[in-house]
Amino acid sequence: MQKSVSIKFGDLHKGSFLERPNRFIVRCRIDDGGEEVEAHLADPGRLKELLLPGAVLYLSPADNPSRKTRWSASLVLAPDGVTLVSLQSTMANRMVAKALEQRAIPDLADWELKRAEYTLGRSRWDFYLEHPQGKRLLLEVKSCTLVQDWIAMFPDAVTERGRRHVQELTRLKANGDFETGVLFVVQRRDGKEFRPAKHIDPAFANALVIAHDRGVKLMAYNCLVDATGITWGRRLGITLS
Repeated sequence: MQKSVSIKFGDLHKGSFLERPNRFIVRCRIDDGGEEVEAHLADPGRLKELLLPGAVLYLSPADNPSRKTRWSASLVLAPDGVTLVSLQSTMANRMVAKALEQRAIPDLADWELKRAEYTLGRSRWDFYLEHPQGKRLLLEVKSCTLVQDWIAMFPDAVTERGRRHVQELTRLKANGDFETGVLFVVQRRDGKEFRPAKHIDPAFANALVIAHDRGVKLMAYNCLVDATGITWGRRLGITLS
């Protein structure tokens, strides 16, 4: 029986969102004592559907006591009042690494993880995998937090970098040296299917359609998130039209 793929969060402190002075900082009020603090935000997306005035946040103490911000924003409660969303974009890569090691991704179960942060030319890819038949695969991971009407979407803001990644993976696949793939990790449980956010970034959506047509593997999974940790969820259907 396959083991659960999960990561525990550790000690979290509940608070409420006040404002976002810049992409990587949020101001919050901690419930216990009412202190106003600044917290590091590891997700540079817009998050405008989530970071609403008074939104419930869960903060974790910084590991480094000398860091400028003593807190990190770990979770936010979605407007439905039920769904917790991970705000740690790097958590997606950590989850994928564990899922690959445990062969928990059916599309990639025959592939062996060889290296993370694999450099090829000027680019660095999230994961490099090898197949017993000698094939090689480059995998890029995208963290997704935007869900509307049960549909998970990426990106939540225009991403030229993301588009370039997809286009380069398409070229590498066409050259024949590598298999390539993009894995969208929806860091919340309420995503039932995945679509590119064409209304936000039509160029990225178009690049994804071309990538799929030319053989790039596209995959999407959701995650089960609560105040104690995050667990790998189920595969989502992908609609590109």
